[in-house]
Amino acid sequence: MSIVVYIAVMALTTYLIRMIPFTAFRKKIRSRFFRSLLYYVPYAVLSAMTIPAIFYATGDPVTAAVGTVVAIVLAYLDQPLIIVALAASAAAFLAGLIF
Repeated sequence: MSIVVYIAVMALTTYLIRMIPFTAFRKKIRSRFFRSLLYYVPYAVLSAMTIPAIFYATGDPVTAAVGTVVAIVLAYLDQPLIIVALAASAAAFLAGLIF
């Protein structure tokens, strides 16, 4: 198949994913429960995609856990994202050298 066909199929797919909610929900959602549910969906999806990737990235669950703990602590202390990412990566690397 041509690359143009692949691009067209992907464009149609992403367009439909974005267009369907706009056509299905024309009025403002008044349900408090449903609005709060929709508010947390992006966080849940991001967590579901990120957490498994963290523990499979290093190949060793111990080094991944060390990096994750460092990242959580630094994020809790309101450190910038670049500091959290670099420190977690360094901690996982050093844990890999030690273990």
